[in-house]
Amino acid sequence: MRRNTCINIILTAVIAATVVVCDQLTKLWVLSSFELGESREVIPGILNWTYIRNEGAAMGMLSDHRWIFMILSALLILVIVLFIILSKDVSRPLTVVLAAILGGGIGNMIDRFAYGYVVDFIDVKFLPFWKWIFNVADIFVTVGAILLAVVYIATELKHKKETGNDGTNV
Repeated sequence: MRRNTCINIILTAVIAATVVVCDQLTKLWVLSSFELGESREVIPGILNWTYIRNEGAAMGMLSDHRWIFMILSALLILVIVLFIILSKDVSRPLTVVLAAILGGGIGNMIDRFAYGYVVDFIDVKFLPFWKWIFNVADIFVTVGAILLAVVYIATELKHKKETGNDGTNV
């Protein structure tokens, strides 16, 4: 196995494990400290901790189809792991981003298997249009997905600059 691949596997394992531990510790704290539906103000008008059970996908969508999300999550986790292991030259930024998404996915998958729902508690109040409650794993999946797009665009721009292809050649 190539040195770069070994480093990427170790980096992925460390980042993903750190995300899972942070996610699960915060959820255990919520489960042991809050009643379902209980809300506590953290920063007035900005942030509350509000314990809810999310039985669906992101933002509680399709809560009656939990098994679909478990299968899709498991497949995505497998794809990320295989991509990191089998790809020859995965950049460090891409590795970090995929590891963050992987850790978040595993964190929420643990909840789905252990409880049948995902524990959510981060309740943003300062955005009037924002009504969703989420968790640490969701943050890593969402920010990771955004950064994945940024890394992809940056990689494409770099490739076009290096090859002199500005996209106008037919």
